[in-house]
Amino acid sequence: MPVNVKRIELLAPARDYDSAVAAIDAGADAVYIGGARFGARRDAGNSTAEIARVVEYAHLFGVRVHATLNTLLYDDELRDAGRQARELVDAGVDALIVQDMALRRMDLPVELHASTQMHTMTPADALFLERCGFARVILERALSLEEIRAVCAATRAEVECFVHGALCVGYSGRCFLSRSMGPRSGNRGACSQPCRLPWDLVDGDGRRLVTGRHLLSLRDLNLSARIGELLDAGVVSFKIEGRLKDTNYIRNVVTWYRRAVDEALAVRPGLVRASAGESTPDFEPDPAKSFTRGESEYYFSGRCRGVASFDTPKSVGEFVGRVAATGRGGFLLDRPHALVAGDGICFGGRGTRVNLVEGSRIVPDRMEGIVVGCDIYRNYDRLFNQALERSRMRRTLAVRAACEVSEDRVSVRYTDDEGVAAEAVSEGRFEAADDPLRMADTIRTQLTKSGGTPFVVTAVEAIDGRRFVPASLLAALRREALERLRAMRVARPLPHRILAEERTARFPRQELTAQDNVTNRLAAAFYRDHGVRRIERGLDLADSTAGRCVMRTAYCLRRELGACLREGTQLRGPLYLEHGAFRYRLEFDCGRCEMALVDESRPAEMRADGPTAGTREKRRRCKRN
Repeated sequence: MPVNVKRIELLAPARDYDSAVAAIDAGADAVYIGGARFGARRDAGNSTAEIARVVEYAHLFGVRVHATLNTLLYDDELRDAGRQARELVDAGVDALIVQDMALRRMDLPVELHASTQMHTMTPADALFLERCGFARVILERALSLEEIRAVCAATRAEVECFVHGALCVGYSGRCFLSRSMGPRSGNRGACSQPCRLPWDLVDGDGRRLVTGRHLLSLRDLNLSARIGELLDAGVVSFKIEGRLKDTNYIRNVVTWYRRAVDEALAVRPGLVRASAGESTPDFEPDPAKSFTRGESEYYFSGRCRGVASFDTPKSVGEFVGRVAATGRGGFLLDRPHALVAGDGICFGGRGTRVNLVEGSRIVPDRMEGIVVGCDIYRNYDRLFNQALERSRMRRTLAVRAACEVSEDRVSVRYTDDEGVAAEAVSEGRFEAADDPLRMADTIRTQLTKSGGTPFVVTAVEAIDGRRFVPASLLAALRREALERLRAMRVARPLPHRILAEERTARFPRQELTAQDNVTNRLAAAFYRDHGVRRIERGLDLADSTAGRCVMRTAYCLRRELGACLREGTQLRGPLYLEHGAFRYRLEFDCGRCEMALVDESRPAEMRADGPTAGTREKRRRCKRN
């Protein structure tokens, strides 16, 4: 590939081998997958042997495999983390996605990517990571296009950003809300997702201004209409969230983004797709028909209202209409619809199933909550999901075939579009053919077949049928040559950038707070070597988060409620979020346009339930470290 051509990557999540295959077959240029431990999705771990299987299938198409090793590490875990990292490298992964700088200090022979958990938001942060040997930085999801463009302009490291899926309300790697409510830490791969809980908004006098709403739950990201702008800004990898999502979600969403990325590449000379092969879907993709809390571009165009999903943290799906009339256990919509029995619908935070559709009349399993004027969404499309489950979409590689026959030798050769070629040869005595035209047709027919391989023969070079070759021999040579081509593609090394750490690089700040989460000696040494003078013990190691900031976020509840302090509002004074015994003071930094949550919950010992066994064990472990 010419040096002035930039490779563009569609990066898909993989929970396991099956979902990885689904993503690759749908057109992903890379997949990211978790190992057995130390991944930010603890429930999406895989053995090294399983990841090796993923690598073999992926490399056939030139698809890269990125392994997630992106949790914080404790001192007593460093040896195990290093061992797992090297096992993943031996399994053939193309990059490690890491959060903890201890892994930068382990001299791993693999490309390193700076996880979104590193909270990269500024050009200075990205440039520092580049100088420290990270081939790629994965941006914080709250950035605007202008901020993304500034980061891309400042660094030679590749820039990756999320374009689809669930959004974390807190800044990545800087959220301790889950940790403040129990032993499960988001920075350790076990977030309990308290941001999706119902919360009360309380003022300084104890009045409940909002009750039981999902005030921290964000809509899901969808930037599929913005791919071209991100390409022009300098982004090279487009990441889909969803390592805990099902295979139907992967197949549908990856197919949708494959189309969007290809359309953007088609009008941008110098940008090419990063992998090989062709995926032909046998369904029409639609991300609104897979899990979604409602679409949002978040803060792509700047800070704005309308990014939250107050009614429900569950999948909302696609809008199908408004209830125009009710009666006889059913309802009518104000527009034509395509609902069928077995579909799932939701309305006002509730949900039910469609039992019967009679003309325009829809009969649900229950009518409670369905009233005139109510908006109806379909969050499960039975026929669409059946189409996804029955899909036989596969990814194929185009090859050209050639056959040469002499008096004592016959060879069959296949060459793919990237110039990789494999040949199978047989020696013997090949007599003149009685019917050269028929023999040529037999050779062409045999070489065109590809059986159950991923190859599709698009051309057969001029065939000479003057000598007779048994069809069985041609078939055997074809199978041998195609298998050799498959093995050669799998074994072919993919591009890597394994970079050294520049010890002279200076970290943009000289102090690290507890929220910067340095939790082991290697990470602490890394930052000290790069000019940091004061390092506070990481908050994930603390016995308690009482009185500490447990979340910083670009999301502002005041702005979302139409009560922005900069725009003028009658809602002034202190505000708190409460859920049961948990209470958090809201702090607003209008200069930065940020919100923070400070833990003002009562200590566990003062609550009726007391500390859990998990919390007690966590404390014992913290003290050992």
